[in-house]
Amino acid sequence: MLVAIAILAVIAVLSWRGLDQIMRGRTTITNAMEDERVVQQLFDQMRIDARQAATDDEAGQAAVAIGGNSLQIVRGVYGAGAAPRLQVIRYRLSNGLVVRFASPPLGNIGEVRRALSAGDGADGSSSIPLMAGVTTFATRAYVPKTGWTMRMADVTSQIVQNDNNLKVPQLGNAPLPRAVTGIQIAVGAHNLAAPITRVFLIGE
Repeated sequence: MLVAIAILAVIAVLSWRGLDQIMRGRTTITNAMEDERVVQQLFDQMRIDARQAATDDEAGQAAVAIGGNSLQIVRGVYGAGAAPRLQVIRYRLSNGLVVRFASPPLGNIGEVRRALSAGDGADGSSSIPLMAGVTTFATRAYVPKTGWTMRMADVTSQIVQNDNNLKVPQLGNAPLPRAVTGIQIAVGAHNLAAPITRVFLIGE
């Protein structure tokens, strides 16, 4: 009887340890899947905003701005039966949280400029928190003939160059080329072994 009880006790301990490991493994997998879903949702929204980015002449200035743990995009808003309008989108990292701010649809350049000069949420923008626990939010822009850059001065210089090129008579009716044709986003977080980097084309 004592031998049987001892054997049952050993089996019970081994079974408990195995069950505990299974439960811990399930929790780890569930948390990893949730983290992956959050990161994917963040990048999916950025991809949509980048694809619908306005041109620099439509925005009245650089349609894409980077730097300072933030990304700003002036994008088009297209609805059935309504005229196309513009919208200012900002991604901002603050206290470990990436938030997407979106202005109301804007009807003219004056409204766009006011939205660009207003602070986050000051122009009636809606805000949606997308990812918490973020440690780094790095942005780079691809400028033709310059390459990847983190300096907005390179973007501004490209806009001036594109504008000057349009003053050539045979190019006078051509649209203003984009100063930024791609963006690179790198997001690091406590629950990520290494920052995740994605590249998005602008207006494609």
